[in-house]
Amino acid sequence: MSITTPTPRPEPDYDRLLRANLERVFNERDAGRRAAALEELFVAEPVMYEPDGVVQGRAAIAAVAGRLLDRFGPTFRFTPVGRAVGHHGLASLPWQAGPEGGPVTVTGTDVAEVVDGRIARLWVLLAPTAT
Repeated sequence: MSITTPTPRPEPDYDRLLRANLERVFNERDAGRRAAALEELFVAEPVMYEPDGVVQGRAAIAAVAGRLLDRFGPTFRFTPVGRAVGHHGLASLPWQAGPEGGPVTVTGTDVAEVVDGRIARLWVLLAPTAT
């Protein structure tokens, strides 16, 4: 009797996925394009964990991204720092944010559970600010 191990699924391109999330969701000022990106990049019922709460669903995540962009002004952008790393459905991408061409005002890391090539759960980890 021989035991066969299943052929592992190829890993998704975690870097492409998490960078697309930053650019097409959290940097996108057009609500329609942001909604289309969420439909492509996230599962049907995603969950996002932020320091202040839990957000459920694509529409709620889109609203959070829109409020952030409105709050921090027209040149505020999230920029990846390095490449995303991941395996077996878990990936992380460090990022920084601030006004385009200006000082970095916040840094953090996105950690995502990826299911069938889409983000199912996203943890937004903010780095402590220097005091």
